[in-house]
Amino acid sequence: MNALDIKQILEHLPHRYPFLLVDRVLECVPGERIVALKNVTINEPFFPGHFPHHPVMPGVMIIEAMAQAAAILAFRTIENVPGDHHVVYFVGIDEARFKSPVGPGDQLMLYARVERHLRGIWKFAAEAKVGETLAAHARMMCTVRDA
Repeated sequence: MNALDIKQILEHLPHRYPFLLVDRVLECVPGERIVALKNVTINEPFFPGHFPHHPVMPGVMIIEAMAQAAAILAFRTIENVPGDHHVVYFVGIDEARFKSPVGPGDQLMLYARVERHLRGIWKFAAEAKVGETLAAHARMMCTVRDA
């Protein structure tokens, strides 16, 4: 079970501020699952507009955070550290549901599990939680392509 710090995360994802949404990987079992976290702060660039008097992390950003964790799992599984020449694209998002709002001060735990990897298409089951409270879940399909 491999934990990753921010330097290693930056080696596995092409995302950078303000779109890097994984702060740490707590556990990664290649080919199986990943547990990562995103510390949600009031300094996030989306909070001033979503919503100024009641800041809520947009659902699409929660989905993106889950996808970034899943992308790290994919790269660790194929034992590939992507360079600037690889990009992970969504192929599909199914069964996405938002159960509880996420706001400043929350620690968003990201869970992804490989359901299938066939001909370059990855299918993951993913969840995001704050503590024991489910914030969102989805099934997502992604592919790795040359940039």
